Amino acid sequence: MKILPKKVELTELFYDLVFVYAISQTTGLIHHIPDNSTFWQQFTIFTVVMIIFINTWMIETVFTNRYGKNSIPNILFFMVDMAILLFMSNNFVGPLSDWFKPFAIAASLLTLTLVLQYLMVYVNAEQPADKQIARLFMIIVGIRAIFLFVGAFLPLKIGITVALIGVFASWVLPGIFTPVMKPRAINFPHLLERLTALIIILFGETIVDIAPYFDLREFNYLSILIFVIVCALFMTYITQFDHFIDENKTHETGNRLIYLHYPILFGISLITVSLSFIHEEEINQLFSISLLYTGIILFYLGLFLADYYDLEDMHKLLHVKLIFPIATVIGLIISVVSQDFSIVVVVTALVTVINSFTLSHSMIKQM
Repeated sequence: MKILPKKVELTELFYDLVFVYAISQTTGLIHHIPDNSTFWQQFTIFTVVMIIFINTWMIETVFTNRYGKNSIPNILFFMVDMAILLFMSNNFVGPLSDWFKPFAIAASLLTLTLVLQYLMVYVNAEQPADKQIARLFMIIVGIRAIFLFVGAFLPLKIGITVALIGVFASWVLPGIFTPVMKPRAINFPHLLERLTALIIILFGETIVDIAPYFDLREFNYLSILIFVIVCALFMTYITQFDHFIDENKTHETGNRLIYLHYPILFGISLITVSLSFIHEEEINQLFSISLLYTGIILFYLGLFLADYYDLEDMHKLLHVKLIFPIATVIGLIISVVSQDFSIVVVVTALVTVINSFTLSHSMIKQM
C-alpha cells in the first residue's frame, strides 16, 4: 500500500519553534537551582514540565497528522497555543509556589484547545473510526485539562499531586489505547518528518547554548571538541532516522515512534544544560558529568528503540550494539575518575565520534 505524501506546512514548523523555545527554557530549572530547593526536587519539576510540553506537542502533531489541514481554524489554534506556550515558558522561574498556579491554569487552557480541536473532528467525522479516536482523545486531554485546572486552585502539595495525575494520564493512556487508533493509521512519513524537524531545531538550541565557548576570550581546542560532540550526536541521529528507518511504514499508530523520542528529547536537553556549565568551577564536576552522560545514554536509548522501524535490509550489526554501550561506559568511568574539564571533553568527544562513525560505517556497508 503506497502512502500518499502529506506536506509539512510552514505553520507547523513555526509552531515547532515555540516548542523548542519552551523546552530550552525548561532546562533553566536544573541550571539555576533556587536556594530553598535541591537538585532532585528541581529535576522532578523539570521532568514533569518537559512531559507537559512534549506530550502537548505530540498530541497536537498526531491530530495534525490525521485530521489537520492548513485551514484558518487550524492556524488560529496554532497561534493561540503559541501565545499560551510563550507565557508558560517565561513564568516558571523561582520557587514552585510562585509559579505553579498560573502555569497549571495556562497548561489547562493549552489542553482545552486540543479538546476543542478533537470536538470539531467528532462533530464533522463521517467514519466511525474517526469518531471513536476523536472521542478517546477528548477524554484523555479532557482529563488532563480538568486535573490541571482543579490542581491550580488547591493547596500546593495537594494541587501538585492532582495535576500530576492528569499529566501522567495523558502521557500513558494513548499507549494503552493503541488498538483503538489502528483503524485510522497515521501518515508515517509526515510524523517522522515532524519529529526529525523538531530534533534538528532542538540541536540548533544546543548550538546557541555552546556558542559562548567560541568567544575570543574562551576559545581554544576544547571549544572545537564541544562542537564536535554536538555534531557527532546530530550525525548519529540523522544516520538512524534518515537512513535506517523505513519511512514508508503503513498501518502504524505512531505511538512507538512518539514514545521513543521522549528519551531523545530529554537526552538532548540534559546534554545541552550540562555542556553550558560543565566548565564552571563553582559547579560540582561529578554533577555535571552525571548530567552529561545521563543525557547521552538516554539519547542512544531512543535511537536503539527505533530499530523496530528499520528497513528490512538495514540493521544495527552486532559490533554496533557492542561498541555503543562499551565506549559510553568507558567514557563515563574515565570522566568520573578524572573529573577534569579538559579530560571530560576530550573523552566525550572520542566516545560520540566513535559511536557516530561506527553507526555510519555499518550503514554504508549494508547499503
